[in-house]
Amino acid sequence: MGEFQWTGTNRQGRTVNGTMDAKSRGEVQESLEGRGITVVNIKGGFDMASFGVIGSGVKAKELSTFTRQFSVMINAGLPLVGCLQILSRQQENKIFKVMILDVTSSVEKGSTLSEALGKHKKVFSELFVNMVAAGEQGGILDTILARLADYLEESAALNSKIKSAMMYPVIVLVVVFVATLAMLLFVIPIFQKMFEDMGGELPAMTQAVVDMSEFVQHYVVFILLGIGGIIFAFKTYYKTKSGEKVIDTIKLSVPVFGPINRKMSIARFTRTLGTLISSGVAILDGLSITAKTAGNRVISDAILDARVSISGGENIAGPLEASGVFPTMVTQMIAVGEETGGLDEMLVKVADFYDEEVNILVDGMASTIEPIMIVFLGGFVGGLVVAMYLPIFDMIQQVG
Repeated sequence: MGEFQWTGTNRQGRTVNGTMDAKSRGEVQESLEGRGITVVNIKGGFDMASFGVIGSGVKAKELSTFTRQFSVMINAGLPLVGCLQILSRQQENKIFKVMILDVTSSVEKGSTLSEALGKHKKVFSELFVNMVAAGEQGGILDTILARLADYLEESAALNSKIKSAMMYPVIVLVVVFVATLAMLLFVIPIFQKMFEDMGGELPAMTQAVVDMSEFVQHYVVFILLGIGGIIFAFKTYYKTKSGEKVIDTIKLSVPVFGPINRKMSIARFTRTLGTLISSGVAILDGLSITAKTAGNRVISDAILDARVSISGGENIAGPLEASGVFPTMVTQMIAVGEETGGLDEMLVKVADFYDEEVNILVDGMASTIEPIMIVFLGGFVGGLVVAMYLPIFDMIQQVG
């Protein structure tokens, strides 16, 4: 609980203010709205809504819905502050509601919308803020917000599809690991005791599984710590500049997943740059922003290198082609767009093409991986079971 200071207007239009003990700003707003008070500003207190939250606390779907509704309201002629107040009232996510309230307060105090959004970088990316700034300057904020909503919805849909496709193999691998660990720790020792009572030499396959079981029983803690250490070391290395470049290079070259990663990054780059240029953002600024949103260090470096060349008077297509990262088809279409003056439209067409390519690859990967994982799971676990029953089969043959 914390003490919040609030300011608002009552039903008669008079300015009222006061203090309230609550868990969050969202709770204060709900209480005041229930009393017929339109909230203007809330400050102070300790906001439990944002305490202990990992990341932004706002889902991509929530952000795209907010952007779409904002666009519709602006297009309908509602004042900016009024739109934000309505959006905050109908927002169910307490964390997002607090952010919208803070944005509303900043705008009322004289900040531009882009400046107010820029204070919440975890939710409103540099792409989002720059496009809103361009919309404010050009008087086309509703159009820009609609484009942003399209961009966010398309990106969210593609990411969701890829996550869904990857969910199955990840679950299967986890099941295989847990099942194998359980068998080595609990099931195989029972068979091992039985084999010792029987006496005699075990088949090579059975002996290998028994040795593996004994090793896991003695060192299971170290094995788990080792796996955790490898994951930690990988993440730490990936945070370094050299590590990020090495791992991102591998991501682009591995079979199956490499082409998907490359096409995804190209689609993201071309769609983002096309959206920015069509919104009135300068091309050099657009390249700086897209380099940060490319999702791969190798492609990001290629974009920044191209930006340096472009600032020296070159066109876009030449430096991108020289990087060797972008396919010839992409650079040729960009070159045509530059020559015809329709670069933004051409970039969006390239993005649409590669999004479709990614969809096809993901569908193919999902249909291919499923039977492979089933065979792998059956073969691995089945092999352990057969190894345990081989001595029993041998004993039955000897008795017969």
